[in-house]
Amino acid sequence: MPIKSDLPFGSEFSPSQIDLPHLLQLAVDHAGDPKSFEEAVRDRYFGSHKTSDYNRLKLANNTKLGMIAYGIIDRQVHLTDFGRQLYELRQDDDTLYAALGQHILRNLHGATVVQCILDMQAGGETVDLPKLRTWLGERGIHFPRGGKHPSMMRLWLERAGVFVTGWRVDTGRFQELLGISEEELEALARFSAPQRAYLKVLANLGGDAAPYASNDIEHLAHTTYGIAFNEKSLPKDVLYPLRDAGFITLERGTREVGRGARPFMVTPTEKLTAEVLTPLLEQFEQQVGADLRPFLRKPLADVIAEVGSTDRHIGGLALEALAIKLMRLVDLTYVSTRLRGDATGGAEVDVIFETTRLVFSRWQIQCKRTNSVSLDDVAKEVGLTHFLKSNVIVIVSTGTIGPEARRYANKIMNDSNLCIVMIDGQDIRRIVARPIVIADILTREAKHAMTIKVLEQ
Repeated sequence: MPIKSDLPFGSEFSPSQIDLPHLLQLAVDHAGDPKSFEEAVRDRYFGSHKTSDYNRLKLANNTKLGMIAYGIIDRQVHLTDFGRQLYELRQDDDTLYAALGQHILRNLHGATVVQCILDMQAGGETVDLPKLRTWLGERGIHFPRGGKHPSMMRLWLERAGVFVTGWRVDTGRFQELLGISEEELEALARFSAPQRAYLKVLANLGGDAAPYASNDIEHLAHTTYGIAFNEKSLPKDVLYPLRDAGFITLERGTREVGRGARPFMVTPTEKLTAEVLTPLLEQFEQQVGADLRPFLRKPLADVIAEVGSTDRHIGGLALEALAIKLMRLVDLTYVSTRLRGDATGGAEVDVIFETTRLVFSRWQIQCKRTNSVSLDDVAKEVGLTHFLKSNVIVIVSTGTIGPEARRYANKIMNDSNLCIVMIDGQDIRRIVARPIVIADILTREAKHAMTIKVLEQ
């Protein structure tokens, strides 16, 4: 089975073939009609190509697929949030291409590609696609053999000023768009995939309940990212390099019952907060409302306390922050808040998350600060999955999940492809005390769904 590319497909979506401001306008003009969009792209950019009309449409389709891969439009040619941002900037080329370049660096592995090229050049290597594919593979980044993904990316980054000519990098512009120094970038780029996954988990935890047992972080990193760790060599392979780089401190923990080994206790340092957590938070906070941002900086226990506020607006914001924090623990991607307003008094919050790990899935989160979740609460969420195209419903309650609600959820899972995850007040208290257990809770719910959905032989 072919391995999915970690770099975006960009064939026929490059500044050498299309005009981005005009292409954005075409997307607006043909929103919701992929066929007419492709025909307009064909007529403008590929109509004079000496080939069949079928192939000209294929080139136009590749342009559309490139825009999708770069996160600018969806499959129905509606601009994404990022696409709308670019559309608003289309009159100013400098700002437009700077925004696209920053998006590529931060969200599409562009920073890893650029740093890899700098490493190759520092080692005296001539950069070409086959060599770049090998070097990126050693950093856990894959693109197809024969693919031109990095070349298309380089052309857009050249428009943003990151590349000068060919593969020569303007390091000042690179650091400016990325927002971190060369030293900070090198500190992160040199780590292996397991080390980066370990750091990302620590950053997602945000310091809540630190210090952590080293094997707990390993467990959550494995569950979240599918990274295989060698338990026996974890200190040598992961912990010591991160300690020596100044991102964590280590001390021996208490002896585990029935086991001779004492796991290290891991504490994030201020350097980890400054160089990994804070940039992640700042990038993430740009996606949410200003009134929610202070809650995202609070420890999980403090957010839970705010959920019980007598001020319904504060309680509603805390609920949204709770949902976001729980899903960020397993590194799901925040999409939007679906509902919060006068109709709910801020007491109920629906949040949408997505992930593309292994396969695409959309997670629909409903938080309830009631004593019990009812069948009707679950039924409402099930009804909305048709419009939201969700695969997973997560019910988070500060109270209990009623027996009728659980029976109904089981029935829905048995009869459909939906998975319904139930997290109650007791689970939340466990997570507050030890955030790592979110992995165990989600695994428990996954096993429950698998039992219900067992195929009859």
